[in-house]
This record gives sequence, structure tokens and C-alpha cells, in this order.
Amino acid sequence: MRDTLIVPAMTFAKVAWQDARYRTPRFTHTTDQHLESTLGWLKRAQDQFPSGGVSYGYSLRGGFLPPYRETSGYILTTLYRAAEQLGDQEYSDRAERIARWLVSVQNLDGSFSNPKFGPSGIVFDTGQCLFGLVAAYERTADDVFLNAACNAGRWLVDALGRERMWKRSEHKATAHTYNSRTAWALLRLHQIAPSPSWVTAARSNLNWAVENQTPSGFFVDNAFVEGDAPYTHNISYAICGLQESGWFLDDSRYIDAARRCSDAALALMRSDGFIPGQLRADGRAAATYSCLTGQAQLSIVWAKQFESTGDSRYQAAARASLGFVKNHHRVHDANPAIQGAVAGSFPIWGRYAPLSYPNWAAKFFVDALLLERKW
Repeated sequence: MRDTLIVPAMTFAKVAWQDARYRTPRFTHTTDQHLESTLGWLKRAQDQFPSGGVSYGYSLRGGFLPPYRETSGYILTTLYRAAEQLGDQEYSDRAERIARWLVSVQNLDGSFSNPKFGPSGIVFDTGQCLFGLVAAYERTADDVFLNAACNAGRWLVDALGRERMWKRSEHKATAHTYNSRTAWALLRLHQIAPSPSWVTAARSNLNWAVENQTPSGFFVDNAFVEGDAPYTHNISYAICGLQESGWFLDDSRYIDAARRCSDAALALMRSDGFIPGQLRADGRAAATYSCLTGQAQLSIVWAKQFESTGDSRYQAAARASLGFVKNHHRVHDANPAIQGAVAGSFPIWGRYAPLSYPNWAAKFFVDALLLERKW
């Protein structure tokens, strides 16, 4: 136990010292070099435990932490995309291992829980695992994934009930606008198991999210904790859920709401790609650090808007935001625990996932890199 605490402490002390001294970009690497390095780290994170799930990440709190169900659920979709784009079957095999692990830990009622908070299902976690189950069924046609996905979908519909926002079975029993991403998961389920109940529930929540938009373009009720300023991570979740759902449903209300929010975030970007890690609903910055996860997610949002509209502003924004993450990506490091990893924040002690390299930061970085390499 002593070694598992001392080694991470030494690692993060070194990283903090480097971040404090940072002045100019450390490295210049190609997109594929960043991609190979990050995928290598995700493989090591998965291999830390025999279950097949992906470790939460590498943390000061004890090195590699146990597998995280929520993010493993959508990491497997990234691995499938990597397999297709890079022509490497290993990533597909790893994705299926995650999917089978998810089925093994799914609650009997169809939900997914986070053992850290107890055995009860959590709405957002279940939604993100649903993405993985849908993708696994699309690739394998194995009914075990279809059944698990439908069970998750039914639980989500029941959890919404007659409400327009998920509040029961959510973090601190608080409604979150970023559950638009959970609504999108229900629409993905509709693609493999059509049912009006999935669409009705999704639209109900998406309509509520649109009504939560302020004149600034940002949303209220979008932080993990009520009254807090949302991270760009939360903001990107909300944008992505509305944007993807809008395209799926061909509904301009959702597309326009997503565009207004992403344009508001773009207006706050510095010339070096930096975006404040937390943004208030009125559009004011609430942080001086970067949430690197949110930076990668916003790059994805803008890349897809460029693909949809052809507007070069979005291509430039996607490259700038992703470039900021690249400049703080440890492509080469003597320590395999952080080689290829993406920190929660820059500097490493920033408020978002401080002193850690979370697996979902790597996931969204890979997604953004896969989009960039198409251009």
C-alpha cells in the first residue's frame, strides 16, 4: 500500500513542477503519433484489471483505480471507431470485452450503478453504458447486447416518468441539462430497437434542455452540483446531446440551441486555443485553468459542425482547441502509467479531476484525433 501511494505522489509532483514551469509547447507530433500514444495508454488502462473494463485512470489517490462502468460504456464506441478507421481488429476485440463486462455488472432492473455511491442505478451512467451496448449489438448481432440495451432503455424511461428531466436516480437528486446526452442514447437505441417510447422520452428531455438555455447561449442546471459553474466537460455534453439528437430527428430547435452554445464558447477561446475550464450560465469565465477533457469535447463539437455546415470557422476552432490539448499531452514519457494519458486539467492541479489522468479524457482526445485525421 505504501508503494502504491508513494509512486503516484512522486509522479504527480514531477508533473506539477513541469506544469508550473510551462511556457511554450513541449512537443510537436503528428496526429497519428498522438493517436497511437493515447490508444496505447487506454489499452494499458484496460489491462490493469482482468474484468475487461477500463480503469477510471491514473490518480494521486493510488495509481490506477478500478474500472469505471459509465465511461467504459462509451470508451468501447471509440475503440470500435479506431478499429474501423485504423484497420486494427484488436480494438474491436477490446470493445467487445468491455461490452460483455458491462452486461455482467448490469443491475437486474436494467440500470448501471457506480459502486462508489452504492448499488442503485444512476441515470447518466446508464445512458453512457447504453451507447456501448448499442454499438456492440450493431457490430456483433448478439442478442445479449440487444436485450441489455432494451432493459437499460426501459429503466431510463421509467426513471423519467412523467417528468421532463431526470431527477430521481441522479447525482444529488439534481436535474442536469447535460442529460441531453442520455436522451441521445435513447435515440441510438431506437436505431436498433425502434419504439416510440424511446423517442417520446428523449424529446421530452431535449425540450426541457432547450428551455434551460439563457440569452448568453449557455444553460442553467448544467453543473454536477447545483449553483456551481459548469465545467466545459458538462457544457460539451449538453451541446453534443442536443446536436446529435437534432441531426437524428431533423429538428432545428435542438441543432440551433447546440450551435448557440458552441458559438458562445468559441467566442471565449484565446488565440492559443485555451478555453476557461468553467463557464457561468451568463457567459462569464469562472476559472483560469483548462479542463482538457472539455477542450477535446469542444473540438469534436466544432469538427462535426464543420462537417455539417462547411463553415471554416468551426474547422479552425476544432484545430485550435485540440491543439491546446496536444501541447499538454504526454506523447512520450518514461512512466508508462502516464505515457499517452491526458490530464483532467492543465495545470494538473486545476479543479476538474485534479491530479489525475481520467480515462474519459483520453477517450474524447482519441475521438477528436480520429475526426482531425480525416481532413
